[in-house]
Amino acid sequence: MIFGRSERDKPPVEPVTLKILVAGGFGVGKTTLVGAVSEIRPLRTEELLTEAGRPVDDTSGVEGKHTTTVAMDFGRITLREDLVLYLFGTPGQERFWFMWDELSEGALGAVVLADTRRLEDCFAAVDYFERRSLPFVIGVNCFEGASRYPADDVRQALDLDDDVPLVLCDARDRRSAKEVLIGVVQHAMAYGAGRRQSVTT
Repeated sequence: MIFGRSERDKPPVEPVTLKILVAGGFGVGKTTLVGAVSEIRPLRTEELLTEAGRPVDDTSGVEGKHTTTVAMDFGRITLREDLVLYLFGTPGQERFWFMWDELSEGALGAVVLADTRRLEDCFAAVDYFERRSLPFVIGVNCFEGASRYPADDVRQALDLDDDVPLVLCDARDRRSAKEVLIGVVQHAMAYGAGRRQSVTT
């Protein structure tokens, strides 16, 4: 009891909701990451790859992939009682990039997933978020059978600014994916605080 009031009678906490994007190249693990952490059944807009799309969809390195996200993935994860993340996975193929502007509206930050076998596939996402000053974290998805490189080597290959966090992760593993999302929130908050300080000084 607190001042004659039981814990059960406490008003429910109204959580802060934040929007996070999950971006990167085709077949890098965006749908997998959203599905791994989402506490609700994720919304997926996947369609089968067809012969008609073969001339424009580069499946080299992901020959076993038979579906593609054509709009977005959506999931939700509660980090704390008062903090909920809404996750929006972006389509990875160039022909669907027009949707990124819509999806990035109101986003706090982003995860850019990278595959060291096809590192160039995440350049477009890195460039997109840099140009829009949207804070992002690089998550190097460690695929089985892929070569492992030191984080500093990957950072240099991507020509990242020193303040952009880079972490190794497994998009299939809930704990690993959750750590990446926590990193995005922390980086975005630090980024926002730094910008506010530069305005006031």
